[in-house]
Amino acid sequence: MVTITPETATDLPAREALLDRAFGKAERRRKTSERLRENRLPAEGLAFTARNRRGRVIGTLRLWDITAGSAGPALLLGPLAVDCAYQKRGIGGRLMRHAIEEARKLGHKAVLLVGDEPYYGRFGFSRSSVEALSLPGPVALERFLGLELAADSLAGAEGMISASGRMIPVNDDTAVRQTA
Repeated sequence: MVTITPETATDLPAREALLDRAFGKAERRRKTSERLRENRLPAEGLAFTARNRRGRVIGTLRLWDITAGSAGPALLLGPLAVDCAYQKRGIGGRLMRHAIEEARKLGHKAVLLVGDEPYYGRFGFSRSSVEALSLPGPVALERFLGLELAADSLAGAEGMISASGRMIPVNDDTAVRQTA
């Protein structure tokens, strides 16, 4: 049995270890998407943890506040990771559906990500919705995808993606762990 819950501060060490295993400790911090997450908190109410029946963290997914060029406020999804011992069981898909539904309930209009279209396409993400938008760093354009949660929220959108979320307070000792 797997449950999906809001992320808590006590999840952070297990989350960081999971992300290091999934993406490589140094490699994951070099990504363009990381520039949009640095020194920021996840979007309010949109950080999730998947737990096994013993309560162990086996999956993670966060959404981040961004500005999608002329489209205005949107969310950036990522990273999504599932412990290798639990992959191919639909946990990543459950995290995705849960996060998208929660974002919709909170009134968000669009979600962007960098990922494989064959995987994320099944959730409605496509390249066509973000063709005139760009990221602030190198990225394989075929991997830059968008999903409209509200009709036409990305229609005609153009320009640069920028971070717009809440900053981590300067005196917060968890700053490094919070941004990953």
